[in-house]
Amino acid sequence: MSGDEPQRRIRLCADDYGISPGVNRAIRDLIERERINATSVMVVGTAAGRDEVEALKVACARHPHCAIGLHLTLTAPFHPLTLHYRPLDGGLFLPLSKMLRASLSRRLEPEMIFDEVTAQIAAFVERFGRAPEYVDGHQHVQIFPQVRGAFLTAVKTAAPDAWVRQCGRSRHPLTQQFATPKALLLDLLSAGFRRHAARAGIRFNPAFAGAYDFAQSDFAALMQGFLNGLPDGGLIMCHPGFVDEILLALDPLTDQREREYEFLAGDSFGDMLVANRVTLG
Repeated sequence: MSGDEPQRRIRLCADDYGISPGVNRAIRDLIERERINATSVMVVGTAAGRDEVEALKVACARHPHCAIGLHLTLTAPFHPLTLHYRPLDGGLFLPLSKMLRASLSRRLEPEMIFDEVTAQIAAFVERFGRAPEYVDGHQHVQIFPQVRGAFLTAVKTAAPDAWVRQCGRSRHPLTQQFATPKALLLDLLSAGFRRHAARAGIRFNPAFAGAYDFAQSDFAALMQGFLNGLPDGGLIMCHPGFVDEILLALDPLTDQREREYEFLAGDSFGDMLVANRVTLG
């Protein structure tokens, strides 16, 4: 990249704070190193109790550029906060594939989604003493059909100053657009989400990056690809963490979290930000 390129300020958001102590510890360390500037909290997670919340508040107080958001969770293996939430699978939220199919076939009840989103925002407020600065979704559930309308209404009502995450990329050549099926699906679902958010007057990030096939292990190359073409104000999602027994019991994304952490904590990431004229703001 030439030195004439303008400086870009982006959000680098670590998802899943609250899923396990090891993930929490890695995220706090990156906040202290000023290698991320946002993290979203799963209030239904097993490691989102008072001590873990207080530790995050302390880290962010020392680094006030770091935003704290709510990571709305509506998929297994987690439990809803509202007793009447349906549909369930063995008392848990539906697995991701079933949740997506139910939303596409319009078999969800938006009123229950609204109530659950509202309850998770209230839980965040109770623990942090304020509303989330932004709201996104675990496994991108916030952009699903039927979910998005209820989600945006709940955010507008319970956290009116928050912005929300849309998951559509910047424009790329067609060969790149179709190279990652997951990212292409997110592009398609995000188009409707952005229209709903704009009509509701809710702010959202102009572009998104960070989706990839987790079998890919070269996170440095992936990060360079995420930075390419990301506009000022764009957002990159990441999932750093240290693997522990709680994480192993809850989530299949394990070793890759440690690879992400190692890269983000290392010198080469700092050099990459400088070379690409990117600041975390």
